[in-house]
Order: sequence, then structure tokens, then C-alpha cells
Amino acid sequence: MRLINKLLVISFLPLVLLAEASPKHTVEQLFSVQTVKVKQEYTNHERKNFGFVKVDDARVHHVAPRFGGYVEKIYADKIYKYVQKGTPLVTVYSPEVYKAKEDYLNSYNYTKNRKNKGMLESAKLKLELLGVNQKEINELIKTKKVSFNTTIYAHTNGYIFKKTISHGSAFNAKAQLYELVNLDEVWVEAKIYEDDIAWLKKANSFDITFKSTSTTYSASSTLLYPNLDPKEATLTLRLRLKNANNELFPGMYASVVSKDAMQEYLTLPSNAVIRKDGKFYVFIVGEYEGEYDPLQISVKILNPHTYIITSGLNAGDEVVSNALFMMDSDAQINGLY
Repeated sequence: MRLINKLLVISFLPLVLLAEASPKHTVEQLFSVQTVKVKQEYTNHERKNFGFVKVDDARVHHVAPRFGGYVEKIYADKIYKYVQKGTPLVTVYSPEVYKAKEDYLNSYNYTKNRKNKGMLESAKLKLELLGVNQKEINELIKTKKVSFNTTIYAHTNGYIFKKTISHGSAFNAKAQLYELVNLDEVWVEAKIYEDDIAWLKKANSFDITFKSTSTTYSASSTLLYPNLDPKEATLTLRLRLKNANNELFPGMYASVVSKDAMQEYLTLPSNAVIRKDGKFYVFIVGEYEGEYDPLQISVKILNPHTYIITSGLNAGDEVVSNALFMMDSDAQINGLY
């Protein structure tokens, strides 16, 4: 047993002596030092917030007839169906409209050989005020026949978000039959912390991205709601987005990156800077190969991955960009701080 122990000691002895004889060589084998140069970069500050897609209130349309009646035939029969402007939604029978159409046709027949058309104009105005489509009014004069039914058309492009009728339903005047929502433009409501209010005065552009599409949307039109949520200590920033392809729908999660005006800065990636006791340091490449000296600098945050160098370095200076914790430890051991 003693013989084996002696052999083990003798076999490891050269390795120990080698490590003691050339410590720098051993460290160089442990990791490869990577460096990066300070850059003069034309860029801007960025901040990231999150929000959700909302319907633009001005693009919500209610289909609420100015007359009562009964449903005869439904064309827009499904929730979330997309309809275009001028598409028939529903055909109804309304005693009030039927009488108004009779009055208009009788007025036309009575006044067609008379100069005074006041009665005819009054009868036509009544139909228009009831919301009867102009095509139906023209068809009445063309055919000289009064149809029992009246068709209600979509007055905008959009999705049917609400439908309150079914076949055979009765409805009163001003009852909402449909809610149409046009999504050609939408809002994104982003949550903004109170500390960011000053930043918003500088921000002049917003890039918005979504998980469902690779498109990056841009916005500049903003409105900060004058209402602070006391539970989250946030305000709501509203952005308006063009949505011509209808890729965005209410409720979608959005990432909002705000930017200020482009400027020139000295920059370094954040992994090249180490913070100690509230101060910032880099390890600058020394005069001789393998020599790195700690240097205190002043920085500001440009974005989560980049620092602006405000003092201590110049463009082109080369600093270490990896394993800073090992550099820091070695610097402390050698009393370089």
C-alpha cells in the first residue's frame, strides 16, 4: 500500500511543478480571451414595453333600423363573418316602410304631370329618413310596384361582432341588429410606467411586433391616457396602426419598442463592461500581448445590450469582452483596483 502511494505522488509531481513554473501559460489554456473595439455608432435609445391590440372605437358600427319589423331572410348569419360595404345583411318586412313606399309611388303618379313636386320630394325624404336604400327607392319608380320587403345593407367593411336576430325575429325601431367592426386600423394599448413619462417626450417613433406575423408595424400617432392604474402603477399609451391586410385582431399581445432621434455615440456591448461598487470598469488591452489593465469609465444605458461610453475611452480602444469575472478576480488578487 505504501509503495502505491509513493508512485501516485511521484506521477503527479511533474504536473504540479509545471503549473507553478508557468502559471500564465496554464490560464491561457483554460480560456481564450476575446476582445472588442469601442465603436463610433450612429444610433438611438430604445425602450421596450408590452400591450394588446384593441378595436378602434371610431370603427365600430351599429346596424339599428329606424323602423320596426320582422325578419324575412338573413344573409349575414354568422358571428365574425366578414362583410363588405353594400353587402345585404337581412331582408325584413316593416309595415311602416311599406306604407311609406306606397305613399311615394302614389305621389309620383299624382305629380308626374304637374309642376309642383313638393309632395313627391316630401314622400321621398320620408323613405330616406327611415334609412331605405337608394337602390330600392329607384327600383320602386322603375317597376311601379311596391315590394313588401326591405333589405338592409352593410354601410362599411367589417366583421360581425354581434348579431341579435334569427329567422322570424321581430324587432322594434332603434333595436341593434348587428355590430360591425372595421379592423383596417386598430389601436395598441401599451402599459407605461410612471418613470417613462419623461422618456415619451423624447421618443419619436414606435416599432410594434407580434408573435403571429413577421411584419414590424410603425406608429407615430400616440395618446397617453390621463388615468393612472393604482394597482399596477402604470399609464396606458395608445398607438394607432394601419391594418390593411387584417392580420391583427383584438386581444393580440404586442411588443412595443420606442426610439428617440438618431445620434452619434461611443458604444460598447454590455458584456464588455463590469460593475463594481456602483462604478463601471473595462479591461483594456495593454502594451504587451496577454496584458490587460482595469480602467474605470463612465457609461449610460443605450439599450439592454449596449452601453454609451461618456468618458474614459476613445473610438478604436480595444477591451476584453468575455470572462470578466476571472479578470476581476485576478485584478483584485494583484491589487490593481
